[in-house]
Amino acid sequence: MTLKEEIQFIMEKDPSMKSELEALLCSPGLHALLMHRIAHKLYREKCYVGARVIATISRFFTGIDIHPGAKIGKCVFIDHGSGVVIGETAEIGNNVLIYQGVTLGGTKLVKGKRHPTVGNNVVIGANSTLLGPIKVGDNAVIGAGSVVTENVPEGGIVVGVPGRVIKIYGKKVEQMDLTKLPDPMAQVMKCLLSRIDEIEAEVKRLREELERR
Repeated sequence: MTLKEEIQFIMEKDPSMKSELEALLCSPGLHALLMHRIAHKLYREKCYVGARVIATISRFFTGIDIHPGAKIGKCVFIDHGSGVVIGETAEIGNNVLIYQGVTLGGTKLVKGKRHPTVGNNVVIGANSTLLGPIKVGDNAVIGAGSVVTENVPEGGIVVGVPGRVIKIYGKKVEQMDLTKLPDPMAQVMKCLLSRIDEIEAEVKRLREELERR
C-alpha cells in the first residue's frame, strides 16, 4: 500500500477534501496512521518505550490515541479523528472508515486478546464504543453513539445502547417485542388459582360424602 493510495482513499471518503495536497497536509487521521506504522514496527521489535513515545507524540498532535500494538490494515481513514482510542490488541482490516470519538476498548485487565477485531469495509460511526474481544464482520456498519459488546455479523447494521443488529445486508432482523413477553408472576398466580379451585372442589366432594353418611 502506497501513500498515494492512502490519500486517494481519503479523497473518496471525505468530500470536504479539495485536493490530494490538502489530504496529505491536513488529515490528522493520515498523520496518526503514518506515525502508528513506525510505532508498530518498533513494538514488534520489542522496543516498547520508543514505540510508546512515538504514539504519545502522535496523540499530542492529532488527538488520536492508537496503541503501538494495534494491528491496522490498508486504507483505513480516521475522519476528523479527535477522541479516537484504539487499544493494544485491537485489529482493523482494510478499507475501514472510523469517525471521531470512537473507542475500541477492552473490558478486562488481564493480558491477552481483549480488544475488538474489525473486518474489511466497515464503517464505525461517531462516538460509538466497541468493547471486549468481539468480532465485527466485513461490510458492517456501527451507528453513531452505539455501545457494542457482542459480535456483529457480516453486513450487519448496529444501533443503540446496548448495540443491537437491526439489518443484515439491508434485510430487517426480527426483534423481540418486549411488550409481548410472558409475565412470570401472572403465570404463577394463574397456577395458584387453578390449584385452589381444585382443592375447593375436593373439599366440597368430601363434605358431601360425609353428609350422606
